[in-house]
Amino acid sequence: MAVRRVIVFVLLLWVVSMAAHAAPILDAGDDEIRLTDFPVGYLIDNSQSLTYQEVREKTYNTMNSKGTLGTGASVTWHRIALKNPGLEKKVLFLHLPAAFQVRAIEIYEERSQSLVGRAEIDLNDASGNPLMHRGTIVYPFTVPAGETTIFYIRSNLYSHQWFEAEIYDDKHSRQALVGGHLDIALMVGMMLALVFYNGLLYFATSKKENMLYSFYLISGVVWIALSYGLLAKAFNIYGDGVFILNLSVFTMPIFLVLFMMVIFETREFYVTEHRILNGLLALLVAGFCYGLFDIEGALIPASSLAALMMVVTFSVSLSILRKGHPLAKFFLVGHSFFVVFNGFAVLFYKGLMEPNYLNSHGVGIGIVLEAITLAFIISYRIKVLEDIRAQQDELKRQAATDPLTQLYNRRYFMAEANSMAERATVLGQPLSVIALDIDHFKSVNDTYGHHAGDLVLKAVADNLQKFSRAKDLIARFGGEEFMILLPGADHSEAESCAERIREGVGNHAVQAGDDVSIRVTVSLGVAQVSSATESVEDAANRADQALYKAKTGGRNRVCSAA
Repeated sequence: MAVRRVIVFVLLLWVVSMAAHAAPILDAGDDEIRLTDFPVGYLIDNSQSLTYQEVREKTYNTMNSKGTLGTGASVTWHRIALKNPGLEKKVLFLHLPAAFQVRAIEIYEERSQSLVGRAEIDLNDASGNPLMHRGTIVYPFTVPAGETTIFYIRSNLYSHQWFEAEIYDDKHSRQALVGGHLDIALMVGMMLALVFYNGLLYFATSKKENMLYSFYLISGVVWIALSYGLLAKAFNIYGDGVFILNLSVFTMPIFLVLFMMVIFETREFYVTEHRILNGLLALLVAGFCYGLFDIEGALIPASSLAALMMVVTFSVSLSILRKGHPLAKFFLVGHSFFVVFNGFAVLFYKGLMEPNYLNSHGVGIGIVLEAITLAFIISYRIKVLEDIRAQQDELKRQAATDPLTQLYNRRYFMAEANSMAERATVLGQPLSVIALDIDHFKSVNDTYGHHAGDLVLKAVADNLQKFSRAKDLIARFGGEEFMILLPGADHSEAESCAERIREGVGNHAVQAGDDVSIRVTVSLGVAQVSSATESVEDAANRADQALYKAKTGGRNRVCSAA
């Protein structure tokens, strides 16, 4: 007898608890109504054919008014009960802020066991529906004094069952419709700025990583704007035509994997990691191609594929870090943000975690934080490449210049002179050459030492640059011998230039120490290149012969070649 009483008591307790659990009643008796976080009943309609009359008799489970049931609940009924214990009727508004993501919504309003209101919204034809306000369904209703209103809401989604309900009075309803999405707009704005910046970088540098990063950002922008309702709010568009944009959930990791391959140069230096990334890329591309024909079916395993992508990319970047790649540590920092926040989001989408701002916005937060870090990686990589280029330019400069005077050397002079001669021939312009030698330079070294001789060479080089033209090509050929190529100068102009140099060098005193002042003179030979019959080298030889003539004729003078 006692056992029977216990069993009856347990059954009664279970029935009562189920009733309380399945039919939570909200209090609408306050002066101001602003309900954004409350329990609602839900019933998964696996048959997708239950009617309003049938679901009224069903038992409901309980979930939060903002939550997800994952991918196995494409058609779900939600039950919301609201009681007005006051003495005056309440004019309220039921908001469904996540309506932009659904295929269709049906709302049944019941009071005193009778249907008093009904609405059906097909999102493919919702732009002009009076209940649709920039992605949010707003259903007005009244709760008479002392009565209870019950809503049965049929939500038909594409893939993930994401439900969100809010109840407001008139004032708070207007505030809710005016506000919101500022955080999403900020995310999108930041990423669009990065897209623009990297687009400019691509056109300036032609580096593939800039373009891949821009495509990654664009995919992220599309996904964030679509998933969090910014597209619906800004453009008032919904339904199947917009839902196809969810393909960005595949393009985003595709471009991220390609970006990794480029910045880490996996094809050349990390063969094993490259093969792993290629395998992941093949899965993502297959998912994208499948989604072109069946986007709903492709999105069902998308969260699992996202989890796999995060594990693989994190593991690969960790492996590359261990092998010493300098960018891997920065990538891991940004990718850690992506993995952590998207991990929360995956659990939320699968219905395994209670909703909060962090997990419901996890993908957007993770994308933005990673995008900022990847922008730093690109900037750092550009700096490294510019440093390498600068080192290469410096090596080229060192190979082309004389280390003492910083003038060009003989090898560079002859290579550049031939190019200038060809240009002069094409343009029909004259070209002349001057050979120069310091007079009695050996005696300078013997009398004052080689350090003083180096100072004299530097001083002569400075005077050559000072008294010649900016476009002239000046080189030290070796020892105390110099050569100047004068584009656009005929024999007469070259002689004038040579005379200026001779006077300038002769008037300049070189300070080689305390009370030691050295003056030197130079001898010069001038020849105009006959472009039709000779090379620059031949003309330089003629100028050298004229220089020898100046030397033997008394030095400190200019002589012209015949």
